[in-house]
Amino acid sequence: MSENVGKKNARLARILLLVAVAMFGFGYALVPIYDVLCEWKWIERDRPDDLKKVPEAAYIVDMDREITVEFMTTLNESTPMVFRAENKQLRVHPGKYYTVNFYAENKTNKAMLARAIASFSPAVTSSYFEKIECFCFSEQTFKAKEAKTLPMRFVINPKLPEQFKTITLSYTFFDNTEKSLKK
Repeated sequence: MSENVGKKNARLARILLLVAVAMFGFGYALVPIYDVLCEWKWIERDRPDDLKKVPEAAYIVDMDREITVEFMTTLNESTPMVFRAENKQLRVHPGKYYTVNFYAENKTNKAMLARAIASFSPAVTSSYFEKIECFCFSEQTFKAKEAKTLPMRFVINPKLPEQFKTITLSYTFFDNTEKSLKK
């Protein structure tokens, strides 16, 4: 009888080992799978901001429609800055150009290179949010204790589907000083 229990335990151990190997393989494969899915399905959302820079174009302004654009700002946990939008939200008409200012300040006693990364909610609205000028297009250089006003000029393409009444644009600033020095 103990021989039978030993065989069952050995079989169970092989099954558990196989499951562990399969889980590791699946976890290892997630990165390439994610890359393929993003490239295939969500190209617009994951494009870098500098590729989304568009020239100012003439749109017919839709004065009968208002969209609320909310501006959120966050800092990566290791970024010693102050960062905020001068306006928390703005009511806009599709097709009309707007400029919003952000405030950023280096809180350290040394120069810093920082980069802002944008994200949208709902994500699909990023295809209709056209930035003409933005601090997020390039890395920002801050001197010690320097404060800057950072403008962002944009328009909402009037082709934005009617169902979207609110767009949340969130910027996160990252300290790239060490990363840039290694280049």
